[in-house]
Amino acid sequence: MLPQEIIRRKRDGLRLSEEEIADFVGGVTSGAVSDGQAGAFAMAVFFNGMNRDEAVALTLAMRDSGDVLDWSDLPGPVTDKHSTGGVGDNVSLMLAPIVAACGAYVPMISGRGLGHTGGTLDKMDAIPGYVSQPDIALFRKAVLETGCAIIGQTADLAPADRRLYAIRDVTGTVESVPLITASILSKKLAAGLQSLVLDVKVGNGAFMEKSRDATALANSLVEIANGAGLKASALITGMNEPLASAAGNAVEVRNAVDFLTGRFRDRRLEDVTLALAAEMLQSAGLVSSNQDGMRRATETLASGRAAATFARMVAALGGPADFIEKPEKYLPAAATEFAVKATANGFVTGIATRDIGLAVVGLGGGRTRPDDKVDPAVGITRLLPVGAEVRFGEPLALVHARSLADAEAAAATVLSAYTVGASKPPADKSVIRRILPRG
Repeated sequence: MLPQEIIRRKRDGLRLSEEEIADFVGGVTSGAVSDGQAGAFAMAVFFNGMNRDEAVALTLAMRDSGDVLDWSDLPGPVTDKHSTGGVGDNVSLMLAPIVAACGAYVPMISGRGLGHTGGTLDKMDAIPGYVSQPDIALFRKAVLETGCAIIGQTADLAPADRRLYAIRDVTGTVESVPLITASILSKKLAAGLQSLVLDVKVGNGAFMEKSRDATALANSLVEIANGAGLKASALITGMNEPLASAAGNAVEVRNAVDFLTGRFRDRRLEDVTLALAAEMLQSAGLVSSNQDGMRRATETLASGRAAATFARMVAALGGPADFIEKPEKYLPAAATEFAVKATANGFVTGIATRDIGLAVVGLGGGRTRPDDKVDPAVGITRLLPVGAEVRFGEPLALVHARSLADAEAAAATVLSAYTVGASKPPADKSVIRRILPRG
């Protein structure tokens, strides 16, 4: 069928057949569908939505637009997690080795940061020598030998998604739940997973700021994943403050190493990481209950097995063999450090989390366009959490910058992002809700 006819049907609110969707996605992949037609299709879906069958068909068609990995030769379950993105969200760096050390295989295909959120791939690129976009042979070798590998999407995995996402980004259709769902799941299905856990963020640092929107997305992801044959569940987690006390690339890697080795662990970060690990272990069939998964993940972290797995993964993908013992030897450091000082006594009662992320972008640690280069050394550390007591002149955070001018600009943004009041606020839940398949 002609692309314009498929667009017209969706524009008029009609249900598209599996064949129509497959034809259109095939045209997106081959180039037979123009950018204008792809944008018109995305806008029609944005306004008229898709039912379950349509969303499943779109997800599967996008999965089948490129290679689909096969891990049937691995002697254990294959699982992964996906986060919808936030600030100070370095969970993947600890989660993959924890779950791998428990007996699962985690081929984690991650993305780069765009806008105020950080990207896992940018963090891994801060490690010298680490090959974040290996060929399939090296990817498979790393997963087989170490149990996990954190890499970026290759050109051969779900190419239709890569093109359609770029078009959505410039046509104001990113927020469509069916399109978000198909974009996330097509890549995960192409990775050959047997189970998947979704971490859907909600709050002032998340793309979904309202609970109802985060719940709608989580339900869509779980329902469509199951409809496409992938076992999935979701956790809705809070993003009303940075998850880690560090935001940036090298600084978040160092935070992750400290977490794995037990030198330092942010409480909320530990809560979310272990909750996701428990969910992944149960979903993969390695434990019989969520409680058992939590116990096993906690023991694996405490024993040092997760840290050893991370070290082997880094070495297998070209990084230093002694990276986890000497991260400061290898991670780039910014030339300037600048303390952001409190202007009043009291307690941290709120943080404009998105502004913290934008401050990192302003330092050069993120991107506003997909082709922007990222400075791995810059960022913000020692971010005080909500509820922390602070006195006048004491630091709220520490800015790492290329120059004093950059540091002062970022410090002003960070200072305005913090609200300090007289009373200690009640603690927010780190893990808000668990979304399981219906029935």
